[in-house]
Amino acid sequence: MSPFDDAAIAARLAELGLQMPPPPPPSANYVGAVQEGKLLFVSGQGPVFPGGYHHGKVGAEVSIEQAYEHARVTTLNLLSVMRQELGSLSRVRRIVKILGMVNAAPDFVAHPLVINGCSDLLVSLFGEHGRHARSAVGMGSLPGQITVEIELIAAID
Repeated sequence: MSPFDDAAIAARLAELGLQMPPPPPPSANYVGAVQEGKLLFVSGQGPVFPGGYHHGKVGAEVSIEQAYEHARVTTLNLLSVMRQELGSLSRVRRIVKILGMVNAAPDFVAHPLVINGCSDLLVSLFGEHGRHARSAVGMGSLPGQITVEIELIAAID
């Protein structure tokens, strides 16, 4: 069984008290993911939850711990888009790279701690196949003032 098998991932998420949502539709003129050769490029996703989005400036009205959880929610949305694009997560060989953007207060410096919410979840779900290269950066704003946006590149079969 692939470490990226849909049933195995769903079971592991359930153990963590999490559930993969339906994929959020693109909010502008772009697609959720593009496959090029053996790479899947997943468009930036935000912290969408059943009631809407998480908003605010990290380091001001949003704590590191809250934003870490928002990065986990964002990761679930990334996985959902991947599953929709590929038909099954079993086609994924490994997570290659993530770019994590944090809607940060001007003096905020702990961007990596926020994006660890994504990295920790990917490694928890996929083990060594979930380890990836990464950038974690601060932004003056993000669309709709969401707290985090993350994009992902995966190697696929």
